[in-house]
Amino acid sequence: MPHLALIFPGQGSQKIGMGQDLAENFAVARQVFEEVDEALSQKLSALMWEGEQAELTLTANAQPALMACSVAAFRVAEEEAGLSLDQVAGLAGHSLGEYSAHACAGSFDLSTAAKLLRTRGDAMQSAMPVGEGAMAAILGLSLEEVESLAEETGVEVANDNCPGQVVISGDAASISEACAKAKDKGAKRALPLDVSAAFHSRGMMPAQERMAEALAEASISAPARPVVANIDASLVTQPDEVRRTLTEQVSGRVRWQDCCEKLSSEGAHTFVELGAGKVLSGLVKKILPEARTTNAGVAKDFTSLSEIVSGN
Repeated sequence: MPHLALIFPGQGSQKIGMGQDLAENFAVARQVFEEVDEALSQKLSALMWEGEQAELTLTANAQPALMACSVAAFRVAEEEAGLSLDQVAGLAGHSLGEYSAHACAGSFDLSTAAKLLRTRGDAMQSAMPVGEGAMAAILGLSLEEVESLAEETGVEVANDNCPGQVVISGDAASISEACAKAKDKGAKRALPLDVSAAFHSRGMMPAQERMAEALAEASISAPARPVVANIDASLVTQPDEVRRTLTEQVSGRVRWQDCCEKLSSEGAHTFVELGAGKVLSGLVKKILPEARTTNAGVAKDFTSLSEIVSGN
């Protein structure tokens, strides 16, 4: 029985140096970074390994860079740890990570994934003027309490990350008001996020329209294993569903808690985070305390991954 879930990080996990260790140790990883550089006509790998954090964090760079790192880790896991999609109950990614999941499941090739994410990053960045939109993480309130707060203040729930961690999105003044009210309602913290726009909100509709066009033109296949969609936690298995769910997630809510529970219901009890950082592994532990989690983003991680893949 397939027992693994492959999960892929989103924006915020990027850091200078990510993926470099993989490229230095594995030819299959080097090939991923070279192919992404070529697809974008940009030395993105040089920016990832030797550039400035502020430039890497720009949405149009961070999105394809994080995807490249995740796909490189996946390819190394196949070659070095014996990972096979036959062992995988399903895949899921957080926001842009959903593209990484589809790239690894074979919904589209690496070059297409890079170009789609460059378009997505550009479109999201230009959907609203810098400083007009904002996001904040509300810690210590339930999803229902944050939904009520959002209704009061005119903002939206952008991410349902795990119990007690919900992200809101909207215009900057309304987010500021919502943060103040959250503390009055008993939130432990209300943390403004270091982002340049109100992602996963109505303000992203212009970006969503651009992505609908880009996805309509892209060559998309049925994924080899189901990908759980951010927007509704459905199991995506057909090209039309890939297009619909990736289009709608630009302005829609990332239902990460529901995605993890869906993977669990499909038989996954070991969650493998592939790529930069360990953010999602931490969220899975809060959503599914019984689940086993591991992450693979640097060369030394693949020894233990090999043991997990082989069933030890």
